[in-house]
Amino acid sequence: MKKNWIVRSLLSPHVKMLLRIMKLTFVFVVLLSLTVSASVYSQQSKFSLNLKNVSIREVLRQVEEQTQYKFLLQDERLNIDEKVNVNVDQANIEALLEEVFVNQKVKYTITDKNLIIITPSTSKNSGQAVQQQTGKVTGLVTDAAGSPLPGVTVVLKGTTTGTITDFEGRYTIGGLTSESVLLFSFVGMGSQEFTVGESPEINVVMREDAVGLDEVVAIGYGSQSKRNITGAIQNIETEDLESIPTAQLTQKLQGKLAGVQINQTTGIPGQGMSIRIRGQASISAGNDPLYVVDGFPLTGDIANINPDEIESISVLKDASSTALYGSRAANGVVLITTKQAKFGKSSMSVSAYAGVQMVPEKGRPDMMNAREFAKFKKEIFEENGWSVPEMYQNPDQYGEGTDWFDAVTRAAVIQNYSVSYSTSKDKFKSSVVAGYFDQEGILLNSDYKRFSLRVNSEYKFNDKVKVGVNVSNTVTTNNTPQSDGIWYNSPSIVQSAILTSPLAPYINEDGTIPVNTGTWSGTTGETGTYGTSPGPNWYNQVQIVKNKTKNIGLLATGFVEYEPITGLKYKSSIGVDLGNNVNDFFYPAAAGSIFNPGNPDDASRIYATHSNSYGYSWLWENTLTYNKEINDHNFEVLAGYTAQRAHGESGYLYGTGFPDDRVQTLNAATTITGNTDIQDWALASLISRINYNYKNRYLVSLAYRRDGSSRFGSQNRWGDFPSGSLGWVASEEGFMSAVPQISFLKLRGSWGVTGNNNIGNYTQYSNIVDTNNPVNGVITNGKSLAGLNNEDLGWENTTEVDFGLDLGLFDNRISVTYDYFRRITDNLLYTVDIPISSGFYSFTTNVGKIKLWGHEVTINTKNLTGKFKWDTDFNIAFNRNEALELGTTNATIYGDYTITEVGQPLGQLYGLEWDGLYYTQEEVDAVGRQGAEVGTIKFKDQDGDGWVYNDDRDKTVLGSAAPKAIYGLTNTFYYKNFDLAVVCQGAYGHKIFNLMDRFAANLDGNFNVYKAVDRRWRSADDPGDGKYGKVKSGTTGYERDWAGSQWLYDASYFTIKNITLGYNLPLKRINNIKSVRVYGSIQQAFVFTKYPGNNPEVSAAGGINSGADATTYPVPRTFTFGLNLNF
Repeated sequence: MKKNWIVRSLLSPHVKMLLRIMKLTFVFVVLLSLTVSASVYSQQSKFSLNLKNVSIREVLRQVEEQTQYKFLLQDERLNIDEKVNVNVDQANIEALLEEVFVNQKVKYTITDKNLIIITPSTSKNSGQAVQQQTGKVTGLVTDAAGSPLPGVTVVLKGTTTGTITDFEGRYTIGGLTSESVLLFSFVGMGSQEFTVGESPEINVVMREDAVGLDEVVAIGYGSQSKRNITGAIQNIETEDLESIPTAQLTQKLQGKLAGVQINQTTGIPGQGMSIRIRGQASISAGNDPLYVVDGFPLTGDIANINPDEIESISVLKDASSTALYGSRAANGVVLITTKQAKFGKSSMSVSAYAGVQMVPEKGRPDMMNAREFAKFKKEIFEENGWSVPEMYQNPDQYGEGTDWFDAVTRAAVIQNYSVSYSTSKDKFKSSVVAGYFDQEGILLNSDYKRFSLRVNSEYKFNDKVKVGVNVSNTVTTNNTPQSDGIWYNSPSIVQSAILTSPLAPYINEDGTIPVNTGTWSGTTGETGTYGTSPGPNWYNQVQIVKNKTKNIGLLATGFVEYEPITGLKYKSSIGVDLGNNVNDFFYPAAAGSIFNPGNPDDASRIYATHSNSYGYSWLWENTLTYNKEINDHNFEVLAGYTAQRAHGESGYLYGTGFPDDRVQTLNAATTITGNTDIQDWALASLISRINYNYKNRYLVSLAYRRDGSSRFGSQNRWGDFPSGSLGWVASEEGFMSAVPQISFLKLRGSWGVTGNNNIGNYTQYSNIVDTNNPVNGVITNGKSLAGLNNEDLGWENTTEVDFGLDLGLFDNRISVTYDYFRRITDNLLYTVDIPISSGFYSFTTNVGKIKLWGHEVTINTKNLTGKFKWDTDFNIAFNRNEALELGTTNATIYGDYTITEVGQPLGQLYGLEWDGLYYTQEEVDAVGRQGAEVGTIKFKDQDGDGWVYNDDRDKTVLGSAAPKAIYGLTNTFYYKNFDLAVVCQGAYGHKIFNLMDRFAANLDGNFNVYKAVDRRWRSADDPGDGKYGKVKSGTTGYERDWAGSQWLYDASYFTIKNITLGYNLPLKRINNIKSVRVYGSIQQAFVFTKYPGNNPEVSAAGGINSGADATTYPVPRTFTFGLNLNF
């Protein structure tokens, strides 16, 4: 039989290529000398073994345990079940192998410290007749990134005749017939077969093994073979990350992770994305996952991380895999491993792309042009019996007018450059990644720039001690106008501009800025200069308001690892995360605001702010890990202590009284007010874990973490978070040989408890505020409590069970992963009402409970192999939730457009149910409402009392903002030097309130409106299409102010997120260039949805208030062209 012990390396393509060249160097030495030539490491590595009557398999296992060696046996004729006696003392690897294989003729190649390839030295087909030979075949073998692969084995199938690729990845093999089949194989990659046919050249692109059962993945405080994992963990490798040219790491993950909903809720440059792992687990304590970069838990998000620094990502989804992160793991954990150098030769890669971003036509609001709007305004005056102003008497005099959406947006440039360098010499290795990213926003005066530098280094003193340091520095700058917000509160410029009159020019012919002045009267129809409510020139405002932010971040970690005896490792690591954020905001007099056109001569409206925040977080961790193999029993024991502390300081200044717009710093203000803030928190933890397997068939994992947090009450600061999981690799059982179609089958189950401490640092305490009270008839300044403290305040606990299945079919050409999970989150942090006699109204405590459950399926297939390859990855997840308890009285929670109540899903969309229009007076008399007339909008009378109220009496649940299903689909195609990847993402069964309808379908003439409003009700003989009512004054506010299903849309969508077509140039090495790949890419290529807005992933708020679109910053479609060079 064939046995393969492989630890898959997490390497960037250029590092892999250079390591393979190094390996090939050793192979050539072997071929020249016809003996095994040992490396320096093999000469220095000495070990002792005294084993009697054991299998060769067991000997090799013990060697792997005592050394860094891994063995690869590439022929089924090798008998590793043969019993041998071994007695060596301080021997090197060559002496051991000679003694072990004394009865077998073998040859072996030491390719580097990690791999020894063993093959028979005699031909399998000796003595057999040789087919008629018709010629030879040559070709080039590369990896998915286009880098040549040295050391790939090329064998004539059924024989041991073969060769290996040279330094350039090229090979030549002769003695072939047209029916000959060539087998290409390389460690960690899927083997490929090609029939020779008549072709004199066969070029091959090697791919990582689709199932990757032997790959090692990060699991938190360590790593583990994928085949032995018993939790719900999904891993993304370098190849998957590099195939999508985007600046946001989260964009690269969209559509690739089952049960992980990643939404791009806004197109603001540099803005992070919404990530939910297995849905919403909390009402008020946050739902973001914990991000851990090279072992350091971050206190923020990952929006500013350069994706080119990342080597792999592991997403921990169930409680057994996240339990070691305890009180911060209820929402899942994302482990990010950055690129590390490997011992080998130096290498360098350069990547660059540039492109343009544009707003897709889909989702642009279809607003009235100038001619249509003038006609609409004329009809408003006529239908209300008012005198029509001269400017509306002849609408045909106007053409298209101003498209305000176009006026404030643009085609914007995007560019990214990255250089990676990896070097190693003797005992030292280092990796450097430098990047620069520059994105103009599609909204005027918006942009984002990122400079990043990462240096990861490691020094190995000897076989027992090594140290390492990782340092990352990131500097970002951005300017962001008020692009997201809700009308009347903080409206977005995009929404405000869209509603501006198309009769208004955005700039005059002489270059001056026109302003929409005037007043509005509901009794005379008077409006601003251009027919809508007075307001600013948004084209001008977006360019003159300054909102600049600069952020500097430094993440540094260092470790020392000591292995006093084989299998026992002590590791101490320390890290620090530093951040400084500075924002300067200036609002000039001419900017204006809602219903205020602005006046450059009115300096009283000028104001400015300056904010500065600084913070750090340090982490110290100490762990002991012991690995031991006793016969077929394998153990890994982990114990450790961690401590983390964070400190933050911030200051805010607000200035008014500027003389004019020219000096925009606070020193020009006559009045300055401000405040400062200091925040601290600390966390101390004990961790432990035991992993056990018997014959890699029966798997057990137990973990425990105990956390102490400063954020909670003095009586409840410590929490316990245990977990356990079991696994059974059924495919290793003898009876499974009767089902040869099943290549791999593992059943697993887990249980665990995690927590959520994502609350304020001082929620447990009562606030002290200034107060004034009369004392002896004199008002005296003093202090008072603003709330009650809660010394029993604790974290939310999430208890989860998970049952999973991992299945490989037909030599793992098809792999299936299925998970069912069920969570109960209790001790929800919630604000409850208390008796007024206490002197207060409410306080925060732990009183709620919610339930979540769902199914996740991932299917990976190799549809076609050979010269044309086609791989498909598909995932889908179905998640549900239910509120079980809400406070002491189970009181309903209301949002602006949502409702949460016991026994129902969280955050259901809530409002009046639209029922068309009133067409007759009889209908008005039967079911009336305030302002009801024939031709106005109609709502359903839910309680049947004959009158519609805008409250709980007639409001009802209208749907959910949470999708019934989320899914992803990736198809990858390879043909010769071409590769094509198509990444898709979708969601089904949810709805969104489009708040633009409040105003763009508002019929009182205050704003520009949809073209569709022209199909409104005019009379009984001209009732329109039944959606839009009459324009008569006094009847139109209900369309705007009564939230109902008239604004609600099906938000199901299918998005082709990315299409990338690449070509690897068939070049020999030119000036040390090893490979060149060019590509073109489209991000946000196509969106298929019934939702009329720009972005069906949007939500103006989060948590239980999701499901409303306030016309946020549009998500652009991006076209890029790029180049990858490997040296």
